[in-house]
This record gives sequence, C-alpha cells and structure tokens, in this order.
Amino acid sequence: MRRIVGWLLLWGATACGVVRHSETRADYQSADRTQTVRIGVHVHPLPDGRQDVGELWATIAQRYTNHHRDFIAKEAVATATVTPACHDDLEGLLVITPSVRAVGDGFEVEASARLTRCRDGETVWTAQGGGSFPSRDETVLEVTRRYGEELGPSVEPYVAPSFHVLRALLDTLPEPQLPSEDAVLEKIELAD
Repeated sequence: MRRIVGWLLLWGATACGVVRHSETRADYQSADRTQTVRIGVHVHPLPDGRQDVGELWATIAQRYTNHHRDFIAKEAVATATVTPACHDDLEGLLVITPSVRAVGDGFEVEASARLTRCRDGETVWTAQGGGSFPSRDETVLEVTRRYGEELGPSVEPYVAPSFHVLRALLDTLPEPQLPSEDAVLEKIELAD
C-alpha cells in the first residue's frame, strides 16, 4: 500500500510540476470537438539530435493520445528539419518540439506542443513544460522495457524522462468526441 501511495504522490507531483502552461481555444466545443479528431503526430527537431529518440517521442505521443484521449492519431513522424504538413487523411496536426540534454544520471527535458487544425491552420491547443528526470525510474520499468524491445536498447535511458513530460503535457489536451460510428471503428482498427 505504501508503494502505491508513494507512486501516486510521485506521479501527482511530477505531472503537476511539469506543465507550465496549457491553453485550449475558447470555441473548442463548437469548432473542434468533433471536427479535429484525426490527427498526425510530428516531432521536430529530433530530441538530442537522434532519430531513434525522435521516433520514441512520436510513438509515445501517438499511443498516449489514442489511449487516453479520443483522438485518432493516424501517424507518428520524427524529423530533423521538415515542417509537418496536413494531407487528406488528417484534420489536425499535433507538433511536439522537444529539447533534451543529458545531466548527470538523467536528462533536462523541455517541450512545447501545439495542435492545429488542417482546414485553416488555426491553433486549437498549446502546452509547454519540462523538468529534470532520472534515466531510470522504477515506476515505468515495464514501459522502458517495451520501448527498448521495440525501438532498440539505445532509447531506454530516454524513455522515463520522455514519458513523464509527454504524459503531463498530453493530459492537458482537450477531449474530442468521435463524430460517428465509422470513427469509432477506425479508432478500434488503429489500436489493433
């Protein structure tokens, strides 16, 4: 029981202290809740200048928005310089701009995130935050192991810091509503 209480206190302190600013446009309910649902996740520039770490960030963000919000995050892209662009399958872009710097046994992480509408380029939501995190975190060992297996052991030191920052920022995303049964089925297929 102590372990669970300790973990919850750590998570609460980490999540609350990470986000410095978050804002959703005032007309979100009428303008975007059911219309900006299918999104692409783009990370650039590459965190720590590494493609594998950029792919880690993009994958974590895509999965987190699919599992913890009703977005249909259709793609996860990490690139050094290319500016993301909308295409026919997307209604919005979630662009994450990270900065990761090794410090001692961990990392200093800063990130900003912006969700924009494809139809007119208007900003729907923004958030900024960051903090210092150890490379090894007992609360996310299984998450670290899974991403290490999937993306390679070189990303493992980055998993805990990246996950904590992304989780805190993405928890401030607005909650969309899937507009149809077809969208629900699309989301289910994407989760498979």
